[in-house]
Amino acid sequence: MRSYRLFVLTVLTGAVAPRFALADDVSVTKGPDTIEFRVGQELAGAYQFAGTVPREKGEGRKPLPKPVLWPLAAPGGITVTAFAPSDHIHHKSVWFCHGDVIPEGVELKVKSGDKRVKGVDFWSESPNHGWIVCTQVGEPQAVGKGHSKVETRNEWKTPDGVKILDETRVIHFINQPEGRLFVFEISLRASISPVVFGDTKEGSFGIRVHPELRPTTKEGATITTADGKTIAPPVKDNLAIWGEPTAWVDYSGRVDGKAVGIAVFDHPDNPPASWHARAYGLNAANPFGRAASGFPSQKGKTDLLRLEKGGELKLKYGVYAHTGDAKTGKVAEAFAAFKK
Repeated sequence: MRSYRLFVLTVLTGAVAPRFALADDVSVTKGPDTIEFRVGQELAGAYQFAGTVPREKGEGRKPLPKPVLWPLAAPGGITVTAFAPSDHIHHKSVWFCHGDVIPEGVELKVKSGDKRVKGVDFWSESPNHGWIVCTQVGEPQAVGKGHSKVETRNEWKTPDGVKILDETRVIHFINQPEGRLFVFEISLRASISPVVFGDTKEGSFGIRVHPELRPTTKEGATITTADGKTIAPPVKDNLAIWGEPTAWVDYSGRVDGKAVGIAVFDHPDNPPASWHARAYGLNAANPFGRAASGFPSQKGKTDLLRLEKGGELKLKYGVYAHTGDAKTGKVAEAFAAFKK
């Protein structure tokens, strides 16, 4: 069994950060770089909004290019995501961004190394990528029984540090009997200029599953969708659901011998997403890709999503780390609660 090395981005030392106790022994701790979400003493997830991450091949450390939720654990403390695997180092557990964000009327002095990118690439970490910089973290708040939230503010910047988008991101943590649900309420504002979200498959609300939850071997994960489709292992890329719409996609299998899974939820009020879902472990909801993305559901479509200056786009996604498979982990029930 392959073990997966856990990179810890930050460690809270010195003075103890304030701990906000909520119902059902749910707590939230805000540190200088990290927000920790716990049930009792068990870490359910840590939202990394600053700090540094290891480079490849022992080349030291570099600033975190975008906020990420890492680690993420199902009940029992079983980690269900992966962080910066060697095949795709930009896949950092759970994240939101897009691979081509085009600020109209803004001169891009530093252009992406990928000629297909017309604006700023926030998805990859190749040379000349964009940065999503957290500028403010509010105080955690209790919402209800077993439910807390934290509001954060981000600025989306060009490779040379010019802001092109403002974002408010509210992270909800909801403890449920079969799993832990994180909900991301995202508001993007074109505060500088009109913004176009480019046509690329590289987006947008993504996760990278734990290596043992990849469906590439017969011991790997079973993939289930909201439409009742299932893909049993072993399979290779592309998955049959790649580039198609559905309300949620779940990967369920065994990690360290324990039955666990992880699902991504696409809210019905969002622009409909096509799923950039790969057998190697990527599962991402992309509402911006059109014909050039290669998504089968977008064949012939060229209408790009555009925000006028001052315009706002609201999105809502969920990630649900659960015990058991899609049925016993009650993924459909968790989605029903999420979409209300």
